[in-house]
This record gives sequence, C-alpha cells and structure tokens, in this order.
Amino acid sequence: MQLFLVRHADAAPGEPDELRRLTPEGRVQARAVGERLAARGIRPDVVLTSPLLRARETGDAIAGELACASEPSDSLAPGATATAVQAAVASRGETVVVVGHQPDCGQIAAELGDGTEPSFPPAGVVELHLAD
Repeated sequence: MQLFLVRHADAAPGEPDELRRLTPEGRVQARAVGERLAARGIRPDVVLTSPLLRARETGDAIAGELACASEPSDSLAPGATATAVQAAVASRGETVVVVGHQPDCGQIAAELGDGTEPSFPPAGVVELHLAD
C-alpha cells in the first residue's frame, strides 16, 4: 500500500482546539499538497483525516484536487499511533492519504518507515509503503 502521511496545513490559534480553522495561507498550502500529488499522477482511493476541523479542511482541499472522497476517522485524532493508522487504512485501497497532527505524524512516519523521524511542517508530506 502507498500511504501519504500529511500534517494538517497552517491553522489559526484559538479555543476550543478541535474547532480551529485553517488560515488563508493554510488553505493555499492544503490545495498545493493536492496539486502536487495530482501532478505526480497520484490517485488515492480515499483521504482519511483526524476529526478535528483543521485536519478535515486540509483533507477536503486535498481530496478536491484529487477527485476522491475525504472522511474523518476518530482513530486519527491527536495522539494517533502507527497501529491506529494501519487499522484505519486497512482495506481502504492501494493508495491512501492520511491527514493528522504533530508530533503524531513524525512518530508514525518513523515507526512505519526507516526509523528516522522526519521534519513535519504544516502541510508536510511523507510517502510510505506498507506491506500488504
């Protein structure tokens, strides 16, 4: 399986945390992620996101550029683990985009990848290949 792990784009500060929206720059960042994936010919089966608003907005923008569905998943909320991601993407197709949070994304990428924790700026993307 080809997995694209994405940190949500730039979000505005505020409370409650789960209702923080993307900033105008964040909306541009999220669309750009989708555009870059589309330019590479990536056609995900689904975009799965954390249930928090900023992640859902990021996923919706990416999915809009890739003409696929975006769905929230409680298992991708802050605190998500590599095991939770693997369970969420199981049987979801050959190519899946997952939108989550830091520090989760870096830790998940390290565990599912080569053990190295990558830098994960807002709208950062890491491509992983999971064994079936």
